Amino acid sequence: MMALPKIILASQSPRRKQLLEWAEVEFDVVVSDSDESFPPELSFEEAAIHIARNKAIAVANKMQTGIPVLAADTIVVCDDEIIGKPTDREDAIRILEKLSGKHHQVITAVVIHHGENEIAFADCTDVHFHTLSKEQISFYVDQYKPYDKAGAYAIQEWIGVVGIKSINGDFYNVMGLPVSRVVQELHKL
Repeated sequence: MMALPKIILASQSPRRKQLLEWAEVEFDVVVSDSDESFPPELSFEEAAIHIARNKAIAVANKMQTGIPVLAADTIVVCDDEIIGKPTDREDAIRILEKLSGKHHQVITAVVIHHGENEIAFADCTDVHFHTLSKEQISFYVDQYKPYDKAGAYAIQEWIGVVGIKSINGDFYNVMGLPVSRVVQELHKL
């Protein structure tokens, strides 16, 4: 296998770390606070890229090593509305009730910042939930506490196993990183 460059992952997400480890990408984790707002006129994909770019630049400016910095941002879109991370138990239940029985999109934007060069893209996966009962939603929220996840769920957890009817697109994108595309882009560096 061709060796990939070592990178800096600008994320504390355990799922992104796990996916890069599975792909045998060598990386260090460095995070820095960055602005997660975006101009309202941006499309959903452009908004996610804007946020990921801010994360990558913040870490690149902090490190100044010349090592490529990979940042990502995942958003969930349902009924033309961005669904963020839940603020508490009630918000998580409200979000999952909104997603229940519907299609939604999971958009993960990736920015690889390397000196003056930048690779930026957004990957979209369509997800369709079965209709979930209030008991299923409450059980999931109470057992798995999905407060750090856009859309209030993780596809690789119980709710993904029992609640997802279908997906169209990259499964790993829903976990938080379209890792096969990331590896393809890293080969280009």
